Formats: sequence, C-alpha cells, structure tokens
Amino acid sequence: MKKVALWTTLLALFAIPFLALYVDGTIYFPFIAGKNFGFRILVEIATASWIVLAIMDKHYRPKFSWVMVLFALFTAWMAIADFLAVNPHKAFWSNFERMDGWVTLIHLFLFFIVAGTVFGVDKLWRKWWLTFSGASALVCAYAALQFFGGAQIHQGSTRLDASLGNSEYLAGYLLFAIATTLWLAFDTKGKSSALLRYSLFILAAVQVLVLIGTGTRGTMVGFLAAAVAGTFLWLIEAGKRGKQGAAVALITILVVIGGFIALKEQPVIADNAILSRFASISLKDMEVRFTIWNMAMKGFEERPITGWGHEGFNYVFNKYYDPSLYGQEPWFDRVHNLYLDWLIAGGIPALVLFLSLFGAAIIALYRGAASRPERILVMSAFIAYGVQALVVFDNLFTYIPLAALFALAYSARSKPIPTLERLPEASETTASTIVTPVAFVVLVLVLWMVNVPTIQGGKDLIQGLTPTSDVNTRFASMKRAVSDNPFAIQEVREQLMSFTSSVVSAQEIPNNVKQEVLVFANEQMALQFKQAPGDARVRIQYAIMLRSVGDYQNAIKQSDLARSLAPTKQTIILEQGMERWQSGDVVGGRKFFEEAYALDRRYELGAVYAAVGHIITNDVAGGQAILKEKFGTTLVDQQILVPAYYQLKDWNNIIPLIQLHVKNAKDAGSGFQLAAAYSESGQRDKAIQTIRETIAAHPEAAAQGNSFLAQLGAQ
Repeated sequence: MKKVALWTTLLALFAIPFLALYVDGTIYFPFIAGKNFGFRILVEIATASWIVLAIMDKHYRPKFSWVMVLFALFTAWMAIADFLAVNPHKAFWSNFERMDGWVTLIHLFLFFIVAGTVFGVDKLWRKWWLTFSGASALVCAYAALQFFGGAQIHQGSTRLDASLGNSEYLAGYLLFAIATTLWLAFDTKGKSSALLRYSLFILAAVQVLVLIGTGTRGTMVGFLAAAVAGTFLWLIEAGKRGKQGAAVALITILVVIGGFIALKEQPVIADNAILSRFASISLKDMEVRFTIWNMAMKGFEERPITGWGHEGFNYVFNKYYDPSLYGQEPWFDRVHNLYLDWLIAGGIPALVLFLSLFGAAIIALYRGAASRPERILVMSAFIAYGVQALVVFDNLFTYIPLAALFALAYSARSKPIPTLERLPEASETTASTIVTPVAFVVLVLVLWMVNVPTIQGGKDLIQGLTPTSDVNTRFASMKRAVSDNPFAIQEVREQLMSFTSSVVSAQEIPNNVKQEVLVFANEQMALQFKQAPGDARVRIQYAIMLRSVGDYQNAIKQSDLARSLAPTKQTIILEQGMERWQSGDVVGGRKFFEEAYALDRRYELGAVYAAVGHIITNDVAGGQAILKEKFGTTLVDQQILVPAYYQLKDWNNIIPLIQLHVKNAKDAGSGFQLAAAYSESGQRDKAIQTIRETIAAHPEAAAQGNSFLAQLGAQ
C-alpha cells in the first residue's frame, strides 16, 4: 500500500507540468478552465495519496520551515480576508475567466506541502524540474509552429501565445522556465551528461526567443533585470574563471541592451511588429496603469487590513473610477500590479506575508545545500517575477512554478516536527482496511464538490452559447448550466442576459419562447442580486437587457443602482440616458448624455451622445455645434446619430450620414439601410438603385436584397 500511495502521489505531481499543454475546447474559457481544473484534480489526488503515505511513514510527514509557516499563515489570512470580502462567494471560488480565489490558493499550498515533502525525502526535485523543462520544450514547439504559420495564434496575429492562449501568460511562464532550465544545465556535469547539458542550454535559448516572440514588454524588462542581476551575483560568488565568464556575460547583456536602444529607430526594429513594441517602452505608456494604481490606493485606504477579498478589485474599480479611462476596456478586475493586487485582496498582512515568503525562501536556499547555480538562478527567477509583477497579474502557470520554488526552498532547509514524528506509523493492514478507504471516500467527495458541477456547468454554458443549435436546444443548455450550480454562477447568468436579449430581438422566434426565456432570466437575476447586490457591472448588464426587451421602468431602476455604485463611470451614465430617451423622456436623456460628456471632454463618444441629446430635444444646431467643435465636421460616422435625426425625420442629415457609413463599413447591411432611408424619404428610384448596387457588391446578400426589391415593386 505504501508503494501504491507513493507512486500515485508522484504520478500526479509529475503530470502537473504537462497541464501547460492542455486545452479543453468543450468548456467556457478553454485555455484557462481546463488547466485549472486539471491542476486541482491532480493536487487533490496527490494530497489524498500523500496523507496515506505520511500516516504509514513518518519521513513523509510535514517538517518545520519558516517558508512553510509563512505560506500557511498567508493562506489562512486570505481565508479570513475572503470571508470578510465584499463578495465572499466569488472571493473563495472566483470564476471561469480567472480561476483564482482562495480555492486556488489552498490547492497551491497543498501542492507546496506535498511536493516539498515527497521530493525532499526522495531527492526528486531535479527530475521534476527536468520534467518541467521538458513540458516547456513542447510549449515552445507549439509557439514555433505559430511563428512559422503552422498553428494559429489565438490572440491577435503576431504575439505568440502557444497553448496558454495569452501572450502575457506564456511570457510569465517562460521567465521561470528559462531560469530553471539554465540552473539544470549548469548543474549537469560530466562527459556522460554532455548531451543533456547542451540540450538544456539550447532549450533555454529557444525559450528566450519565444519570450521575445510574445512581445510582452513588462516581462521582457523583468527578464533583462534578472539577467543583469544574475550575472552580477555570479560575478560575486564565482571563482576566478567563473568571474571572467560572468563579466563577459554582463558586458554582453549591457551592450545588447544599449545597442537595441541606439538602433530602435532603424527599420530592422521599427518595422518589426514585435521589436517595435519593445522599442516603444516609455513611462507615457504607463499613464493608464498609474491611474488604475491610484484608484487601487483609494480602495486600499478604505480597507487597509482585510482588503476586499479575492476578485475584489472590480468593486474598487467601479467605486473610484477615473473618467479619464473612457478609452479603456470598461471593466478591470485586476490592478495589473501584483503588489497592489494583494493589498486589495488581503490588505497589509497579505502583502507582508507574500513578500516574506520570498525572503524566507532565499535564506533557506543560501543556508541549505543548494548549489551556486541553483541559488543564483532561483534568485534571478524571483527578481524577474518581481519586476514583471509591477505591471501584470498572476495566472496558474506563474503560480505553479512559484509555489514549486517555494517548495524547493522548504525542502532545502527544514527539520522534523517532534509531535508529528512521535505519532505511530500505520501498518499495512490498518492502511489497507481503514486509512486508504477513508482517504478514497474523502477524495471522491472533494473531487465531486470542488470540480464536477462547475466543469459540467462550463460545458453546458458553451453549448448554450453555440449559435448553430436551435433556440430551444440552446435554452435547455443554459438552464442546465444554471441547475449545475457551478461556483461561477455569475458568469452563467451574465451570459444568460446576453442570450435573452438576442432571443427577444429575433423576429423568427415565437413569443411564447421569448416570454419563457425572459421570465427565467429575470428569476436568475433576482437570485444573483441576493448573492451579490453591490456589483455595478451586473446591474448595468441587467439594465441593458431590460432596455432591449422594452422594460424601461426596471431598466432605469437597475441603471440608477449601478450609478450609485459607480458614480463617475460614463458608460453607466450613457445607459441611463438611453433608457430615458427610448422611454420617451428626451429631456432626461439629454441631461445624462451631457453629464457623461462633462466628466471628460476628450471623450469622443461622449461628445457624440451630447450632440444626440441636443438633436432629440429639437436643438439640431446645438448638437451639430458640439460635433463641429469636437470633430471639425458635423458629418461623423456614429450610428447613434441616425435614430436621433430620424426622430425628427431629418432626411437631409440622415442620408449623408448613412452614405458615409456605407463608404466606411463596405457591408450589405449599411447599403440596405441607405436604401430604406431613400425609400422612406420618398426617393424610390434611388432606393432601388442602391439595393441593386449593394447586391452587385455583395452577392451573398442577394436573397435579402431581392426581397427588398419585391417590397418596392421593382421585380
């Protein structure tokens, strides 16, 4: 039984590095959810097996180490912070998109304990890190295929992302892979190991090239900082021959950096999509980050001790939103600064404990039996991680290698805990008849409760979002996704709102189906607000859904609640204006449109809506004056202007506006829209001519165009 427990533990632990390659296309957020569920399941299996092993053999029991103590305190503190969070459910369980939260932290801690104990006893750390490097070689091979056009890049068209699906995630992963691969290479000695040694050096070079191919600037700065710091440490610690090599390496790195800066305006760099990104690094690019950090500090000042819990920055971002961010994505759930992220999540204690872990790990490695390459390159990995953490946030494949390095330090310097050592070791009979069955039952329960409902919910959600299925099939999938009761129920309900809006607006769907879908969505949102009443994002999404189905009274109620939670967010204020306008209160609509624009007059869309406010209140001259001042012309390609002018039947402004849109959009829909404007304004011949021109330009829309011609009596 002891061998079975040991091998089960080892198989689970050695499978973890290969999760970097796993993509589950059948679940919501396939690049993220599949890997994270895989990690949790493997850790749960490893933990259950290790508990059996530790009960049978005292050598596998936890040992005392300050690294372990600090990690345990950090995990315990975050449990308290998440319990006291604004949204405790989400703080503990996170969502499909991030797969973070306390549930991930406790799995990382268990991975740390199990790996640190088992690998320390059986001296397996080198083999595990070789496995990690081997997995990274496969990830790099995938990235190479992307570079040469043999595989698709998933985000954008130039920045490599391999099987991680995100260039920043790949870059953070490679920081650890490069450092540990170099450590293994330097520690591989002897002629018999020459092939492995040089293969590792080649792999490290490939990893660096792939890192460059990600075009991730913050991570590249972290890599260069670590390279300089690592060679400097080697210069200090090495012997005479080593010092010479370190000096050459350090000078080479500095020359390469200086040469790149000197040549950054040359075509070889300026015309390259990736290299030009690195050449454009400047503090000006950090202005948005600085604004977000300032918002985070306000949130920290409000809750400095326990923070807002995991996933809590969403609330800070809304409450302290700076209107100058109008051009950015509307919802930030991370500070994009790891240190501020921990301040927000768990306050001062969380950040102090997190940083203390690094100090304890470094001390353990330097006081333990770690080799010079191991010490220096692990230290370099920490430096690289620490620098890039100024502008990014963690993901599973920065968490795993970081936790593994902490576990390595735990193994390097720890001592038995007398109380645990004195506990009797279970016999084979006891282990087989009592310990293992109990561990197995508990494991099955944990596997089911922590993973299965949400995995199934994610799969059902994907089916519900697949447009190839008929509406009844999709609705049944959406209902199953809800009934699965996944921990990420908020995301399911958010997608349900989008689904409901599309169903209600579809003319071909029967009214009884629309009504059933709408009733179900309203029921689910009522439950969501009981769970998390203070989320402005969900409130405004619900308001948009309600407006799309014509329920203006409740839409106004929800958008007003959202505004109370995010008072300076222009998108919410504009939604308030849209609801008033569409419900017939044009004066109220104008008031909100002008208010949104007044928050930051650089906001071009805000200027358009302010102009709309004037137009719908029959002040066309005032609206056009705003457009003229902002854009230098009254003819602006913004479709929201069309219904504003249409309210006044102002064809002299509607038709030129749609003509401009036809020219820019070059699609069939805008051509047919122009034809409709001609028809309704009494210009039948021009309408027919426009439809025929649109059909000629877009043969795929011939059926729709011929239908319009028939309505005009032109066939």
